[in-house]
Amino acid sequence: MIETLKQHITNRLGKLPDNVELVLPHFEELVAKKGTLLLQPGEVCKYVYFIVEGCLQVYVVDKNGNESTREFYVEEQWTTDIFGFQNQIPSSEYIRCVESCKLLRIHFTSFQQLTAAVPQFAAIYKQILEVSYNNTVYRVNTLTSLDALDRIKWLMDHKPKIMSRLSSKLIASYLGISAETLTRLKSKI
Repeated sequence: MIETLKQHITNRLGKLPDNVELVLPHFEELVAKKGTLLLQPGEVCKYVYFIVEGCLQVYVVDKNGNESTREFYVEEQWTTDIFGFQNQIPSSEYIRCVESCKLLRIHFTSFQQLTAAVPQFAAIYKQILEVSYNNTVYRVNTLTSLDALDRIKWLMDHKPKIMSRLSSKLIASYLGISAETLTRLKSKI
């Protein structure tokens, strides 16, 4: 699994940095079954996860028990509760494996040490934050301006793998529509 991370770092930086061997030992391999919760509201997020294989869902649940998905993350993406992780405060989000996953994770303490000591690692973290922020803002701004049918078309155009990998219930929570509406409108496309 660590080879996937090395390749990812190489792709991000254009080459494998000289001090990559200082970084890699801080990552712990984790294999998790579908349905495993990596984080629940009230817990302090202690890890950043790199996905080698599988799919993670980051979501919240409202007072009526309805899930609202912030994002799905797949292979060679990073995820965490960014705000809770940075500030080491209780999370309001869930992170769940929606497929069986092979993950690499790094603990908060190691993460902080590496961002301070290894400039290339700090640069990757900055890229991760920027990509996450940009994707979230773009998705929210785009989806709030579209009707349900156009949201489905947007997802098919921009994230086709999600459509084929995940259940209608999960996709609907991502799009902010009901599973029934998703099923009905998919037949019109």
